Amino acid sequence: MPSDLLDKAPSVDEVIKEVSRLKNTVTQAVEDGFKSAVKAVERGRHSTEDMIDDGKRMMRRKPVEAAGVIFAAGLLTGAFLSYIASRRS
Repeated sequence: MPSDLLDKAPSVDEVIKEVSRLKNTVTQAVEDGFKSAVKAVERGRHSTEDMIDDGKRMMRRKPVEAAGVIFAAGLLTGAFLSYIASRRS
């Protein structure tokens, strides 16, 4: 009896059903991936907005300290870019 199942060729209807099932599976996977990507972008945007708000709040509370941090970041960035430029020459 089991050998009869292996010898029997699938019908066109069975092949169409299997292809349809696979298509639905792939479509669902793509939709799930897209939804996950959209959620990740939204979370990233919200996190960025929170960081900007925190930065604004820090500027209002401690303006001298904030200016020092900005100066240090600029100084480090300039030093890093100068280092990279000197290595290429």
